[in-house]
Amino acid sequence: MMGSRQALLAAEPVRAGARPLVSFEFFPPKTPEMAAKLWETVKRLEPLGPRFVSVTYGAGGTTRERTHGTVLRIRGETGLEPAAHLTCIGAEAAEVDEIARRYWEAGIRHLVALRGDAAPGEGPYRPSPGAYPHAADLVAGLRRVADFELSVAAYPETHPEAPSAADDLDNLKRKIDAGATRAITQFFFDVDVYLRFLDRAAAAGIGVPIVPGILPVTNFAQVRKFAASCGASLPAWMAPMFDGLDGDPDTRRLVAASIAAEQCRLLQAAGINEFHFYTLNRADLIVAICHMIGVRGSAAAASTARG
Repeated sequence: MMGSRQALLAAEPVRAGARPLVSFEFFPPKTPEMAAKLWETVKRLEPLGPRFVSVTYGAGGTTRERTHGTVLRIRGETGLEPAAHLTCIGAEAAEVDEIARRYWEAGIRHLVALRGDAAPGEGPYRPSPGAYPHAADLVAGLRRVADFELSVAAYPETHPEAPSAADDLDNLKRKIDAGATRAITQFFFDVDVYLRFLDRAAAAGIGVPIVPGILPVTNFAQVRKFAASCGASLPAWMAPMFDGLDGDPDTRRLVAASIAAEQCRLLQAAGINEFHFYTLNRADLIVAICHMIGVRGSAAAASTARG
């Protein structure tokens, strides 16, 4: 199965000793102070030469204008390749298409196409009249707008709303068949879970890269809530690693960086050499983790503009 899995590991063949490929995810800031902090993070991570950086879209489409503004600022003021998240929620299909055209005209060539989540208090997701009902429909619509690079979400441990793991994998296949060029996984911590997912995806005929999403854990209580909402499991060994560290943020950061770097090294040993980091708009941990896996600013500066 390793031969069929290889196509899912990265967009480029993995060479022995090759520098890992990385990408970073940010969320749009809510306040001027948060905006200043995000920009410090962007500028600190820029020399690492990521393939792209993505900017999320809030539940219910609540951050549309802030997402748009952040993406355009990254496009205009850095050498980074920004990717804008778009969802099915909060706008009719024609409006989403128009947003995509505006992105294309502004030089944005990469979109992350997601179904999206309902706003808090609105209950489970329900397609809105006139909107793209599902992510596969959104991908197909964006593909008609322009020749975007399109990333979609994948769930190694199954989306919590999916009837079954098989149904969830079928949904991923529909997104790929509609024109997606890459999948990025929900965060996970068990490397074997991801590797088994790759095998299942390969057996289903999915042939695009499935990039592992890496979430550094700085606040274990917060991550426990994240995991419960998205269906990710937490290994039994993780909670004790953070016991007694609530009042010791420096040690907590060291533990978090070590856990994430070890996860990446285990993935590298299995042939994976591309990683998507959920930064939570913080640079310190990401710089440390990237350093430990061989991604360093001095080597990356010349490739910052690479798409």
